[in-house]
Amino acid sequence: MKKLRIGVVGLGHRGRAMFRLAGDKFDYVEPAAACDLFAHNFYEQQWRCDKSIAEAYPDCVFYEKYDDMLEKAALDAVIVETGADVHADFCIKALEKNISVLTDIPVVASLDEADRLWKAAQKSTAMISVGANPNEQKFTVMLKEFYKNGYLGEPYCMEAEYIHWSRPGSTERVKLNENGNWRKLLCPIRYCTHSLGPLLAVLKEDLRLVCCMGTGQHGPREDYEEGIVKDDMSCAQFQTESGVVVRLLRNGRCRANIGHHNYRVFGTQGYIERIERNEKPVIRYNSDLDNPELREIGGEFMPPAYANNPDAIGHGGMDYAMMDKFLRALRDGTEAPISLREGLAMTLPGIYAEESSKRGGALMKMYYPWDKEWKTVFD
Repeated sequence: MKKLRIGVVGLGHRGRAMFRLAGDKFDYVEPAAACDLFAHNFYEQQWRCDKSIAEAYPDCVFYEKYDDMLEKAALDAVIVETGADVHADFCIKALEKNISVLTDIPVVASLDEADRLWKAAQKSTAMISVGANPNEQKFTVMLKEFYKNGYLGEPYCMEAEYIHWSRPGSTERVKLNENGNWRKLLCPIRYCTHSLGPLLAVLKEDLRLVCCMGTGQHGPREDYEEGIVKDDMSCAQFQTESGVVVRLLRNGRCRANIGHHNYRVFGTQGYIERIERNEKPVIRYNSDLDNPELREIGGEFMPPAYANNPDAIGHGGMDYAMMDKFLRALRDGTEAPISLREGLAMTLPGIYAEESSKRGGALMKMYYPWDKEWKTVFD
């Protein structure tokens, strides 16, 4: 069987890890090409790895120019692991050459990027799949099964928190990689994909309304990047056309080490949550309306279907599950595991929420590229 020729753009820690995952764990993959602004990211040993990309894959070709890689490397797919502020243009260029894409999240940084990426995907014969690894976690799998089997009923209120603890005087200034630290500059609510993705997996409609407010900054001046004004925390409330409410709390600076990801889903027939309690993540659920007691199981990230697979690594196995499904779809010519529409549905609410916050919590209507009312400027 012909091997899939895979390339990567963006050789920060994440880019190298995902490229190594594809190259090391899937025997039908050929790690063919890599592109970055800095050649040493290709030739130097990566943290926690005994070899550099160049040493691990002697036949892999390094490119300083992305256009050259797309033109010369004869790729079947490219993994886009640049900063989230520049994902879209790299995806668009690959799609225009009918090269399939696995792109990290958030998918786009603006309404204009969403418009251009959506149009490029509609014209291309290639596949674009969104790298939303939280959609592969155990909680999301259980939530979808819970809903499919009728135990949840219809969700009417949902909550999510992504609270990333930061050490005083350090996290805001740490440099994640040489290619840029987009997270340091991003308004917290914009990084909403890890929270909204799992919840949207059981909603039959898009989020339509948003109201968001921020806290302002409360730490010492040295904790913040000079010239960057962003809230320590942001809280957004979304609503669908039918009235389902989704609340999201995100932080940029926080001293509470309470666990990153929490979810709560209230349904007409049942309830399910993932919480971190005493540094132990648990999933609790109940579908018995006459008994308020919650059943409890482990809340680890590992997808159940991969629990006994020794190759399932990366964010508790979520990365492996995501990569496995993408590569299988690419090999078999099937649909993207997580479509661009799903990716934009979990990305654009953060862009609208930031605008709402800038307007003092104004209630805003949200549109998407598949809507007749879609436009690339805010009302």
